[in-house]
Amino acid sequence: MRPTILCFGETLWDFLPEGLFPGGAPFNVAYHLHQLDTDVRLISGIGKDTLGDEILRRLKHWKINTDTLTLHQGLPTGTVIASLGESGDAKYEITPSVAWDQILIDEDSTRAAMGAQAIVFGSLAQRAPFNRTALERLFAVLPDNAWRVFDVNLRAPHDDLELVRELAKSATLIKLNAEEAARIVLGADEEQPGSEEAIARTLATERDARMVCITAGARGAGLLMDGNWYWEEGREVKIADTIGAGDAFLARLLSHLLVDEIPPAEALASACRHGEWVASQRGATPAY
Repeated sequence: MRPTILCFGETLWDFLPEGLFPGGAPFNVAYHLHQLDTDVRLISGIGKDTLGDEILRRLKHWKINTDTLTLHQGLPTGTVIASLGESGDAKYEITPSVAWDQILIDEDSTRAAMGAQAIVFGSLAQRAPFNRTALERLFAVLPDNAWRVFDVNLRAPHDDLELVRELAKSATLIKLNAEEAARIVLGADEEQPGSEEAIARTLATERDARMVCITAGARGAGLLMDGNWYWEEGREVKIADTIGAGDAFLARLLSHLLVDEIPPAEALASACRHGEWVASQRGATPAY
């Protein structure tokens, strides 16, 4: 039996100059976990509109379970206008008051949570108080030994650091990039290369987290696990765009640590290669 992993949060469309791509961090993580042969449940919300219909069509084509999706009549499917810099980095304009701001927890979601080995949840979906209550309901029925994976995504203006610090207290694994780590731990606007281990240890101590993972783009990524620090250097690839690269990285890391029980250093290296591959492709959900 493959472990069940829940992905809670936003499902949306990224509007890029090259076209429209389905996305949202939990959606992307769910896609990659499914491609890695994991039983994944996406707990999110979409509208009963053309964009929502296309999300459903793709999920069914990929054979990803849709029982835990909320279908809203009155709220539209989420959209984001993403602009790319010269290095492929993305900036986002996120539409407010959309379907993923009201994720309903029904019988299917509750049943899935009761048997889950992990839940991945982000900070962006917590912009809505409705979703904070929904997430607490899932936490209440999760098995005691289930991993709570907090995927930090600071997207202005939805980047309440106090809320992020509070959410981190409930996490088994905190995953964030180096810039986000510097903001949360040091209150600094810029990261300091080489400080990742010290920041990870501080964050783990302050938030009582068993694991902290910090990604640093082309430089690589680090993982603090059970007091041991692992670092994997990045490898050069031709960047198409960086959208979803961190989500693919997280999916591969979880599949190795939680499902395959691969040693941390090997899991981290494989996750870096996976993120680099997605960065070399267009969009967050390239075909395998």
